[in-house]
Amino acid sequence: MREMTRRELCVGLSAVAAMGAVVEAQTTAAGAGAGSAVLSQSRVYLPDQMPERKMANGGISRDVLRGTLATGEYVTVHESEQPAGMTPNTPHTIQHAEVTVVLEGTVAFEHDGKSEKVGPGGVIFVTPGTLHTLRNVGEGPAKYCVVQVGKDAKS
Repeated sequence: MREMTRRELCVGLSAVAAMGAVVEAQTTAAGAGAGSAVLSQSRVYLPDQMPERKMANGGISRDVLRGTLATGEYVTVHESEQPAGMTPNTPHTIQHAEVTVVLEGTVAFEHDGKSEKVGPGGVIFVTPGTLHTLRNVGEGPAKYCVVQVGKDAKS
């Protein structure tokens, strides 16, 4: 196992600080929708407790948490792994914001008619309305963690 760089440590600590809002959420949340869990208790999420989904391109996605904060924001966190050389997810538009932290490998963040390479420790911010996809451009698997803030409107 390699040592983390200062940048990776800062990114990790920033993610932990952001999750502090989840840890401090109260039992009742303003704006919590039907069927939406209220994130109200501090806890640890271990890999073997994260439901795993196989994606059409051979990738794996693990749901970490999903629910509403006391301040009303809907939040989800998932970790994804994309094999090298596989077709990425189809470009799509979202109506929420996302912060993605690349944990391993190299991905191309394709958006707004351009492609930007991002390696371990890099952070991607996706604004609502952005047509985008992530493509593994490395030789091995790419692993990244996505924090979604807000929900897409249902049709």
